[in-house]
Amino acid sequence: TINDETVELVQPYFEMEDYTLQHGKKVCGNVAGLLSWTQAMVVFYGVNREVLPLKANLAKQEGRLKIANAEKDKAQAELDEKQAELDKVQAKFDAAMKEKMDLEDDAETCKRKMQAASALIDGLSGEKVRWTQQSKEFKSQIKRLVGDILLCTGFLSYCGPFNQDFRNLLLKDLWETELRNHKIPFSDDLNLIAMLVDQPTISEWNLQGLPGDHLSIQNGIIVTKASRYPLLVDPQTQGKEWVKNKEQDNELQVNSV
Repeated sequence: TINDETVELVQPYFEMEDYTLQHGKKVCGNVAGLLSWTQAMVVFYGVNREVLPLKANLAKQEGRLKIANAEKDKAQAELDEKQAELDKVQAKFDAAMKEKMDLEDDAETCKRKMQAASALIDGLSGEKVRWTQQSKEFKSQIKRLVGDILLCTGFLSYCGPFNQDFRNLLLKDLWETELRNHKIPFSDDLNLIAMLVDQPTISEWNLQGLPGDHLSIQNGIIVTKASRYPLLVDPQTQGKEWVKNKEQDNELQVNSV
């Protein structure tokens, strides 16, 4: 209920020299308390006059803040909802991108395989003629196999004691003539060495001391392939050294005469 008029009415009392708390105590303690209370009320009025607009503005601003916070909470809820939708879409996008990368990798792998297969087909297409011819040759070779085996077994069984000329006589002039008379197919250009031993074995024999001529290689075939034990007539001791080198890892026992 204090107003400007009330403050103005009590203002002359405040200007009196004895209107103080000390003088009031001299008169009466209650008077001093009332005196102090009036001074405090005037000060309170002055302060409150400045504070009331601030309080009103504070209440107004708090109302605005409340509305703003409500709008903020609503916007945050919408943001959270949209963020959740975005996360789902992002997850779908990431899965689609991964699938896309996997498909691209598979496509690239398939492309490389196709290129390799195409290159292989192109490279092998040139072999078709040779394979066809070789297939025919294999069929013909199978038909001639009986005669070729007869010649090889005859060579192993009977040609050991003879020199190269007599061996050729037996094979070409006698045995092949008999095969023709009995209509047994065989290879006209039969290579006994290629038929009975491979080239790496021949190279190994040469390293072990066996000479590389046809007669020596044929003798080596007879020694290793024939079922009967060999008797070597070896004045130059080449066969002896070859046998010793060949069988040195097999605990060969040599008896000196």
